[in-house]
Amino acid sequence: MSARNTSPSFGHALGAAFVLSIGGTAVLAALGPFVGAGTALRAVIALLGLAYVLYLMGRSGERVGGVTTVALWTVGACLAWFTGLPFVAYLLVHVGLVWLVRSLYYYSGLLPALADFGLTLLGAAFAAWAAQRSGSAWLALWCFFLIQAFHVLIPAAMNERKTASGTATDDAFARAHRAAESAVRRLSSIH
Repeated sequence: MSARNTSPSFGHALGAAFVLSIGGTAVLAALGPFVGAGTALRAVIALLGLAYVLYLMGRSGERVGGVTTVALWTVGACLAWFTGLPFVAYLLVHVGLVWLVRSLYYYSGLLPALADFGLTLLGAAFAAWAAQRSGSAWLALWCFFLIQAFHVLIPAAMNERKTASGTATDDAFARAHRAAESAVRRLSSIH
């Protein structure tokens, strides 16, 4: 999959964060009495992970590999569910899957993907802090997704050189095109 620089706006990402936190809290409250708090929390983490991955894929503009991405995410989520991982490991698997999908769909280099990894871990730490301090599932989810909304500020690539007009000059085709245009201008000025 190629990375595209079509990330959503920060406002749109904040809106998604709000909807995901409200939805996750509602599902957690609805499932808790039927399956128990621990199972409900694991189910909500998986459902929110899938919803967020689908949101990221939809906003990326990428039209290739969606079915494969969802299938591989589902395999990873099912393995995490059925292996009986401790809660923290289960949570980190889902956070890692979100990071991996976002890195594949939004970034074209190692540095932005690593910056996003740091942002993802910061979101998880902030959510754990909020959950511990407040005991509120909504606040923990909101804190996680709020931090994730900042991914739109990470550039798709951090190693491109920029010209005065702000366009990337690392593209071989663009360099060849400019050289050809220059040659045509020189030839046309001779006649």
